Amino acid sequence: MSATTISNPSQASAIAATTPSAIEASSIGFRYGDRQALSDVNFSIARGEIFGFLGPNGGGKTTLFKLLSTLVPIQSGSARMLGHDLAGETVRVRRRIGVVFQHPSLDGKLTVFENLAHHGHLYGMTGKRLRERSAAMLERLELSSRARDLVETLSGGLQRRVELAKALLHQPELLLLDEPSTGLDPAARREFANYLAHLREHDGVTVVLTTHYLEEAERCDRIGILHQGKLIAIAPPAALKSEVGGDVVVIHAGAPELLQRKILQRFRLKGQIVDGTIRIERPRGHEFVHEVVDVFGDEIDSISFGKPTLEDVFVHLTGHQFFTDTRTEVE
Repeated sequence: MSATTISNPSQASAIAATTPSAIEASSIGFRYGDRQALSDVNFSIARGEIFGFLGPNGGGKTTLFKLLSTLVPIQSGSARMLGHDLAGETVRVRRRIGVVFQHPSLDGKLTVFENLAHHGHLYGMTGKRLRERSAAMLERLELSSRARDLVETLSGGLQRRVELAKALLHQPELLLLDEPSTGLDPAARREFANYLAHLREHDGVTVVLTTHYLEEAERCDRIGILHQGKLIAIAPPAALKSEVGGDVVVIHAGAPELLQRKILQRFRLKGQIVDGTIRIERPRGHEFVHEVVDVFGDEIDSISFGKPTLEDVFVHLTGHQFFTDTRTEVE
């Protein structure tokens, strides 16, 4: 698998060229009235991969999830999932995927076991097979001791595990998760991520998730960054961060535009103005911090530097802070 950032996502199929694809999407587009929610989205996801779509609210993640989970039909473009056409073979696709939605789909007034049983009935599972699969999933997710507990009595982390057990009950080959860590504390997020890794390693399940949590994206094999309905980059997290030019220096100043021009004149470095701060990408950032403070210390309110993060990658690619786009995506 290549570790090179793909600046043109239409070349995304090269990433998974050596392994069978779980999903192949070409020129996906989707509109809500006059608003373009997705535009010319292309990607390929290999079987057995943990792949994350990362982006702020309004980037297109929820719309893409709805398309992949067959909740809404494709308007333009095409996609194949597990060898089936997403538009023409929807029923076959549904039988082979598991879905965990952002908002809980459990019945709090039923027990854990009853929730699994009712979900199994939707897939034609009854009798011994249903009991055995339910017991296996409860054991796998360390829920056996809570099988007779009402779901409403469980913590958020445990409820998320029940959601996962339910989605895996019919042994899907592909698991789709929409913002799976929403409502979980950091410890529960890490625990949930460990379960996903276990599924991939031991059962060969392909995992595709959407997220706005940078730490969750870090744990994926590869991520695709969505911004304003476009897929602007696809690569492993480390490869994306390597595209940022060295350390990231952030300067807070009373007159950022003026200081930006002075830094350009003195150091031949052109920084970005992002939300009123100057951001400069430079190798050996600690040395530059000393130099710029020595020259312009009186004009600087504060300065910091660090190794690139995925948030820095987003700023590098878009010129915007990750959480600036507060538009609510149409559900």
